[in-house]
Amino acid sequence: MRSEPVQTEAPRPGITQLEAPRPNIAEKYAKLLGVNPSQLQNGRLYDFIDQWMGTPYRFGGLEHDGIDCSGLAQLLELQVYGINIPRTTSQQVLVIKRKYEDELQEGDLLFFDYDGKQFSHVGVYLQNGYYVHASATKGVIIVKLHDPYIYKYFSRCGSVREAANVEVNR
Repeated sequence: MRSEPVQTEAPRPGITQLEAPRPNIAEKYAKLLGVNPSQLQNGRLYDFIDQWMGTPYRFGGLEHDGIDCSGLAQLLELQVYGINIPRTTSQQVLVIKRKYEDELQEGDLLFFDYDGKQFSHVGVYLQNGYYVHASATKGVIIVKLHDPYIYKYFSRCGSVREAANVEVNR
């Protein structure tokens, strides 16, 4: 099982102290991500994901009966990191500090160009090349960025800027 080194950088803005995930959550998501459970340090992130996994996709949705990709990213950034980002992908891409793919950290945003539309989809990076997103066909899932179907649509990534806190209705 290949795994990336543990990130040793300071927590993202909005995180005051990381709390490890509960053991059952750590085991579950470590297995999905192909990492050692000890590498999962953000319990709030993995609890959030666990609450939303399998939620169906619904354009414009923000509820457990249906959520879209930008809504999932917005809620995750707010509830996990305390950062309020815009609601739509076209606005979310404007509040990131661009990064190279090999610099990605948990919580960074990934943007995709589907159907010939620039920045039409967003996901949130986790670890070891995996990210969580709301798939139009499968709902909230975790997938590998380098999946041959997905990666060809990957267009930009970055971390949410500290000054990104915006009004929700923007």
